[in-house]
Amino acid sequence: MPDKALTLIPYIRALSDQIATAGQPSPRQLETVAQAGYELVVNLALEDGHYALDDEAGMVRELGMDYINIPVVWQTPTLVDLERFFQVMADNEGRRLFIHCAANKRVSVFMYLYRRIRCGWPYEQAWPDVTAIWQPDATWQFFINKALTHYHPRPA
Repeated sequence: MPDKALTLIPYIRALSDQIATAGQPSPRQLETVAQAGYELVVNLALEDGHYALDDEAGMVRELGMDYINIPVVWQTPTLVDLERFFQVMADNEGRRLFIHCAANKRVSVFMYLYRRIRCGWPYEQAWPDVTAIWQPDATWQFFINKALTHYHPRPA
């Protein structure tokens, strides 16, 4: 991560030169994200949640970046949410993406599923970026299993 100021963003992880994930950045940290050359901010948290910024979309756009919100309800992540995320990733391939939620938990799971399902990564390669942030609880482990089964059904 080239800019030391980026390391102050909660739970930040540089997954590649193109993708960084994190918890909720402050307004000043969003400026740092823009200065670091990120082109799109994807927020997987609710825009009216406890950690949310007032008018994050407006702040991001004023900084010259695009903004997409996929409001994933913490207690009930859905395959529809995941499919929207996959579409955003496909539509923005090659761009620098800053993907966040409240504490990088939703994002870590969505990136894990993206890497496994869309990129074909093996479990051993994709899972460590989840456990570096947290150990998914029963709700999220159920969602992970449901998504993997949905996209990779077992042979009959």
